[in-house]
Amino acid sequence: MATLASRLAAAREAKGISQSDLARLIGIKPQAIQAIEAGRVEKPRNIVAIAKALDIEAGFLLTGDETTNTDLNEVPLVGYVGAGATAHFYASADEGLGTAPAPEGATASTVAVEIRGESLGALFEHWLVYYDEVRSPVTHDMIGRLCVVGLVDDRVLVKKIQRSKTPGLYHLLSNTEAPIFDAEVVWAARVKSMMPR
Repeated sequence: MATLASRLAAAREAKGISQSDLARLIGIKPQAIQAIEAGRVEKPRNIVAIAKALDIEAGFLLTGDETTNTDLNEVPLVGYVGAGATAHFYASADEGLGTAPAPEGATASTVAVEIRGESLGALFEHWLVYYDEVRSPVTHDMIGRLCVVGLVDDRVLVKKIQRSKTPGLYHLLSNTEAPIFDAEVVWAARVKSMMPR
């Protein structure tokens, strides 16, 4: 029976990409790809970025299902994100966080993260944020938009992205916290929808 590990290895090899190259494409360490392909990680927090880099559906990697289900009831809950300037992504790749109710228009690539922090406002603590199009690098249509962003220090935050005067760097804004200036964004995904948990 095919597993996430075997599906990832097969998809990567079909594209002629090494584990190191795939890791570099999405801004993680090669050991993370090795761990997934060795079967030590069942729900990688960066599954959407991996799928995007391989030009396949994240749902296929997770389940082996090649169809895009537009009538989903649940989507994978892939982690917790900080909405505050000092909040960190809470490691979740191998903790089995389960699923979250699917938003309207969910696809096989849609995933959810839960907000931890109050920089979007106290009302958004524990809300679910949904996204599905992970991009690396940041694209022009993300500027001025609320996005889930992955930083080089492994933080994953929900922030509005603005261009910096320094090429390749961005300012990250929130409602109640001081901006993060000149941040190096490894990947970003526009927020598809949000709902209370």
